[in-house]
This record gives sequence, C-alpha cells and structure tokens, in this order.
Amino acid sequence: MASTDTSESSPTPRRLTPLRWAFPIVVVTLLASLLGVMYLDYIVDPEKNLHDFPIALVNQDVGDDLSTGGPAKHVNFGDQVTDGLRKAVPSDKIDLRVLGINEAQLQMQSAQVYGTIIIPSDFSKRLGILGVGSVVPGDITRPVITLQTNPRTGAFGTAIVQKFGAEALTQVNTQVGQQLTDQVKSTLTPPPGGPPAPALSAATMVTLAQPLNIVVDQFRPLPGGSGEGLTAFFYSLLLLLVGMVGAMIIHQLIDSALGFLPTEWGPWVVHRSRASISRTRTLLLKWSAVVVMSVAVSGALLGIGSALGMPIDRPLLLFLYGAFVITAVGFTCTSVLAAVGTAGLIINLIVFIVLGLPSSGGTVPIEATPKYFGWLANFEPMHQVFLGTRSILYFNGGGVAGLSRGLWMSTLGLAIGIVLGLAITRFYDRKGLERKPAAATAV
Repeated sequence: MASTDTSESSPTPRRLTPLRWAFPIVVVTLLASLLGVMYLDYIVDPEKNLHDFPIALVNQDVGDDLSTGGPAKHVNFGDQVTDGLRKAVPSDKIDLRVLGINEAQLQMQSAQVYGTIIIPSDFSKRLGILGVGSVVPGDITRPVITLQTNPRTGAFGTAIVQKFGAEALTQVNTQVGQQLTDQVKSTLTPPPGGPPAPALSAATMVTLAQPLNIVVDQFRPLPGGSGEGLTAFFYSLLLLLVGMVGAMIIHQLIDSALGFLPTEWGPWVVHRSRASISRTRTLLLKWSAVVVMSVAVSGALLGIGSALGMPIDRPLLLFLYGAFVITAVGFTCTSVLAAVGTAGLIINLIVFIVLGLPSSGGTVPIEATPKYFGWLANFEPMHQVFLGTRSILYFNGGGVAGLSRGLWMSTLGLAIGIVLGLAITRFYDRKGLERKPAAATAV
C-alpha cells in the first residue's frame, strides 16, 4: 500500500520572493514571443516569401511551316513561349524547370514540382491555322496550353501554381496575340495599286488578341477523404505529438511509481518511497514503455483513420512507419528529460512544436516561407515525419517522394536519442549523482 514519504526532514515555510514569482512569467513570455514569431512569420505574407518554387515547363511543340505571302517559313511558337516565360518569370521566386514530358511526370509523381505547364506538339500548327482562319472561312479552334497542378503536394501549393499560371500565362497570351495580329495584318497588306485589303472584324480582332485556350487540370487528383491534402500533415502531427506528449506522461508516471515524484489525486498526495534504481535503468524502463506505447498508438491511429474514411493504400507501411516515428521521438524526449530534468519539457516543446510545425511544409510550402524555415526543415523532426507520411498516403510510399528521407532522419533522431540518453545517465551514475532532493537554499 502506498504511503506518504516522511523520510525527509519536515519542510520549512518558504516565502515566495519577487524573483521566484516573476521567473515563470518571464519564461512563458519568452516562449510565447518565440511562438508568435515562428507561427506568424511563416503565414503573414507567403507571396512575399516565395523563393525557388519548382514548376516544370514542357515544350512539345514541333513547329510548323507558315507562309505570309512569300516562301514558307518554319516557325516554332512553343520555343518563343518558352523563352518568354523564362525571361518573364522572376528566377528568385520561381524555379522554372524546362523538362521533357516523361521527366516532368516523374517529378510530379515524386512531389519534386508543384505544377507543370505543357505546350502541345501541334501548338504552332493550330496557332497558324487560327491566323489563316481569321481571313479564310472555316472552323478553327484556339491552341491549348495546359497548366497541371499537383494537388497531392497540398492545397496551398496548388493555389500558388494557379495564381502563377493566371499571371504568367495571361501575359504570354497577350504577347502571342500581338504577334499573331501583326502577322495577319501583314498578310492583308495589298500590293501597290492593288485593291484594298478586307478589314478584320471586331470579333476576329478579339480572337487574335487572346488566341490561347489556357486549361487548368489536376495531375492525379486526390481521392475523397484526403482533406484537400491536409490528412498527411495532421497524421504527422499526431505521430509527433504522441511521441512527445506520450514520453512526458511516461516519464512522469514512472518517476511517480518509483517514488521520485509525488502523485496528486485531487486533494490527496501520494509520495512513495524512492526505489533503489540507477538513472540508466530508469531510462531503459521508460524506453520499454515508449516502444509498447508506440505500437499500440500507431495501430489505434491507423484504425481511427480507416474508420473515418481516410484513404490508406499502404496500411502496413503506415503502421510500421508510425510506430517507428513515435519510438524515435519518444526516445529523444525521454533522453532530454533524463539529461536536464524539468527544463527538458521546454526544450522538447521548442524543438518538436515551436520550431517544428512552421517548418514542416505541411500547410504552407517551405518555398513560400522565410528562408530560415528552409534551414530549419533540414533537421527539424516535423518536416521529416511529414515527408514520410505524405509519401505513404499520397505517393504510394515512394522513396524519392520523401519516405527515404523520413526513415533515415528518424533513424538518425533515434540514434541521437539513444546515445544522448545512455551517455548522460551513465555519466551521472558513475559520478554518484543520485536522484534525491538537493539541500534547499533561500532566494
């Protein structure tokens, strides 16, 4: 039966000095300020922060031979559009990649680009037919340029692609229209002394001014139940939170069971006698609990997702990845707590939540946040977890799509947690630094 620990000397009343009273307020204020900077800076102005945003440009146009009253001339309007886009697009904001159609599709399938502009093979031919059709009766169709979005990379990324397409392709449409109008007018110039050329109708002038048909299409649309591409982010957040919060709960309850911390049940306080156990063995006990918890929770999350209708094509892979991520995060969190004690709560919160969520890329693409978020994303756990989860849920578990990075970085995090925990606790044990109250000092 648990009993109240009376082995320590009777506590003496202590006065709450101004310094002790102000310290928690200062800590919370600083933490809240860091939260404000991180969470507001990445969402306030994504368009201003846009940099290196990858979009593919595929030019399949083979050109055409056009005659303007003299010998036929080979033209390739697709090349002109490509050159115009490369010059018009700000290189510091958009990473416009001129690729073949196969490479572009591979990069779309592996989340390497957020969208693709496709100029078809008959682009010049149809544009030439449009020019001729403006003065010769017959059925004509406007040439098409397709803007493919990649909804599996997230709703915000899709919105950026659509806005870019609306601005850049509208400008291209106007430039091509001006060139086509000038070309048609040149064919209508009568020879000296000849009959006057027929005037172009207003409808024809409008058609020539905006000759392109800009079609927006989705590449591999998301299935229903995907939350517009947000289920990967929230599932990743759950894995991270369970790993961190679960580790803290396990740390607290096991320390309480071993008598290192009191347990409060409403007005009752139970403080068991301290167990004779080393710091290293205590940590190993907590790690064992974390592993069991990881397997149980990963299975529970998988079941809940399936029951709610979330599409999961690779359930076994998602279960194993989830359990591994929770274990890696839990080991690291408990190691930090073992190393620095109560302050580890703040450290874990900053590393995994305060810095992790804004740099995850799960809501706003990394390329649309301030550049220091990209630096954080190189090592922050949330970004690595998100890449792996998104790959499993949306990209069939492809390694290039982020699963390889998620696994290797989680393995690295697990290794860091194990080495840190064992090194610190063994050092404390060898130095004889037992877990017992230190002598109280007045402040």
